[in-house]
Amino acid sequence: MPATAANEAYEALIQFLYQAPIGLAQTSLDGSIEMANPMSAQLLMPVSPDGSLDNLFDVLADVAPHLRSMVAAFAPASGVVCESMRIPLQPDGRGQTAPQMLSFNLLKMGPDRLMAVLSDITREVQREQQGLARRLSAADRMDNLTRMPKRAVALERLQRAMERAPEEPGYAFAVLYLNCDRLKQINNTQGHAAGNEVLSMLSDRLRTTLRSRNRLGQPHGGEQMAARVGGDEFVVVLDDLEHPDDVHVVAQRLLDVLAKPYGIGTQQLHCGVSIGIVLRAQTRGDAEAVLQCASIAMAEAKRAGGGRYVVFEPAMHARAAHRSETEAELRLALAEEQLFVVYQPVVGLLGPGRNDGSVDRSAGVEALVRWQHPTRGVVPPFEFIGVAEECGLIGALGDFVLATACRQFVQWQAELGARAPRLLAVNLSRAQLAQPDWAEHVGELLRSIGMAPAQLQLEVTESLAAQDENVQTCLHALKALGLTLALDDFGTGYSSLASLHQLPVDVVKIDRSFVSQSATSHHHRVLIEATVRVAHSLGMGTVAEGIETEAQAAIVRTLQCEKGQGYLFSKPLRAEDLVRWINAAD
Repeated sequence: MPATAANEAYEALIQFLYQAPIGLAQTSLDGSIEMANPMSAQLLMPVSPDGSLDNLFDVLADVAPHLRSMVAAFAPASGVVCESMRIPLQPDGRGQTAPQMLSFNLLKMGPDRLMAVLSDITREVQREQQGLARRLSAADRMDNLTRMPKRAVALERLQRAMERAPEEPGYAFAVLYLNCDRLKQINNTQGHAAGNEVLSMLSDRLRTTLRSRNRLGQPHGGEQMAARVGGDEFVVVLDDLEHPDDVHVVAQRLLDVLAKPYGIGTQQLHCGVSIGIVLRAQTRGDAEAVLQCASIAMAEAKRAGGGRYVVFEPAMHARAAHRSETEAELRLALAEEQLFVVYQPVVGLLGPGRNDGSVDRSAGVEALVRWQHPTRGVVPPFEFIGVAEECGLIGALGDFVLATACRQFVQWQAELGARAPRLLAVNLSRAQLAQPDWAEHVGELLRSIGMAPAQLQLEVTESLAAQDENVQTCLHALKALGLTLALDDFGTGYSSLASLHQLPVDVVKIDRSFVSQSATSHHHRVLIEATVRVAHSLGMGTVAEGIETEAQAAIVRTLQCEKGQGYLFSKPLRAEDLVRWINAAD
């Protein structure tokens, strides 16, 4: 070819490159840009952190952090390093005409050259989104409140991922099942309108967080989908994970973002989530079965205290089945009167004639529930109390204990006279305090059986006593009846000595974890002494729980704790055995 023709061809090629509607950039293997046409500069400039276009890897560091390592790991002398990576652009004030999404391709052109190809695919993405919106527009597929797909759509998406997995050994996906930890409390205290606002804001945060992950961690264009599958439950399908362990990063990020307060009106409301995770390797059955596994893992996270994520394990299935069986049997137990009440003595440690270590056996009793199972024998409370709380039976169970114990207490008064227990302690649950007019119910119960309110002590945990305004209102209504309120297991919950005066209680029960170490730990003795002194300064009584040795009894007595209970004095007893225990003082 003559030199003139060659020059003309070269000039034509240069003109084509500079006028091409796509971005082209030639770089060295370390990313240094050697040549770039105007369109590539125009498309890359909004992505560059500092406005420099010297190095391609630095320009794309925020949106494609793995690019440099991908090039280093690409062994062939030439070929496609990266294809159709989607890069979202931040709005720059030019409105709808500005590029919003780029497609990025990277080719290795030889042992020391790379070619980057960029194009504006904003319209293509918009058409995809519009098509997706049309497919999801039907009311049975889109949730109006959160503008998220519903359960059926999540199942379809998950099923496609499961069908794809066997064909691609390197393909990884994960399912996250989210449940709001406090939405029910928000609905009860602030109203359903506030709860709906929280859900709407939570869903926006969820979408934003997933989009952020797509920008920062998906070099192959992987996708995520979030769906609302229940009143306060969501499912996230993480598709095309580069590494299976990436799910841990996403889960923790969601926990952190969703736990931040929600500004509703003038209030800052908190509504974190619990998350259950199923990885591709753990999937069995169909999409519905996988969601059930993720839900089981989520329930484990809630039982562990909420605000965390738990990865599904096969053993969780057996535990879930056992809880389901226990729930069914517990409902039957309530109906068939298999439950019964035992009473642990609360003894007086101080007073006239107590210097010799003797105790007042008639100071009081604490009522505790037990279950006489027809085949398993006596079932300890730790095996069914948690299940009762989860399935909504704890209120009915607590009401049964209260009514049974109060009737038994009145019977003791008639049978034992002055030797009868002078005080009955019964534990309260959140479900009971949430019942409308529950204080009036307690008052009517006491009147109907002829028991004086001053003879009843209702016990609440620290976390429950420090709860919202509705709980506080109910506690004050109970005190107005003339009964006593006790703070149970003090030292294990939210309260501190400094805030003790803010709680509407009359008695502080020092937790067994302090008492058990009182004989060997100076630190624990100091804590017990401080608790007793602060309680007394506020006009409150004190009870030491879990006393098991004479040394522990001597210490709490020396520290001026008025009452105690524990196996040193007696285990919980049936009503008739308690009478014998009291009479044994002779």
